[in-house]
Amino acid sequence: MPNSNRGNCGFQSEEFGEEYDRPSKSQRKREMTALQKLGEQLVDASAERVGRIGIPDDLQNAISECRRIKNHEGRRRQLQYVGKLMRSLDEEDIARINEAVESWKGQSRADTVFMHALENQREKLLSQETALTEFMQRYPHADVQQLRTLIRNARKEISGGKPPKAYREIYRLLRQIMTEPSPAKTVLHDTESEENHEP
Repeated sequence: MPNSNRGNCGFQSEEFGEEYDRPSKSQRKREMTALQKLGEQLVDASAERVGRIGIPDDLQNAISECRRIKNHEGRRRQLQYVGKLMRSLDEEDIARINEAVESWKGQSRADTVFMHALENQREKLLSQETALTEFMQRYPHADVQQLRTLIRNARKEISGGKPPKAYREIYRLLRQIMTEPSPAKTVLHDTESEENHEP
């Protein structure tokens, strides 16, 4: 008499259901590798950034220890330990860490774009006579005399093969000018606000 609990193939329909529901061996390996890499990114990040995430103390200590290890083999073993601790985290912790790491990547890309913009602006100031006038139109709060002196000195450094002191100072000054809000715009905004609130 046929067994009513068996399917057409002769196996119970629920017999392997639990096994199929579990992640495959290759899937588990991919997840372990991803967590290992995520742990390495935490090690490579600054202590300040990692500290803001709010990770467990044992993981925080393991990451700090890994940063201190200079020996290649010792560091490799410590990274494996960091990965092991990462695998013990719950999904909420992992999601929070992933979100933080992704936000760092966005900040890094933005920083790189801004750095290139500063370098391009410096090269324009050094190579084009009209560049300083154009720059002052966009950033009227900048000290034009200071910039003019630095540009002149940087050109002398380049032509004379001297150390790039003024050349580097231009970059530092451009970064300051291009990240600070313009006082002129602030005053204009305040004036407009006062006019809009007149009775």
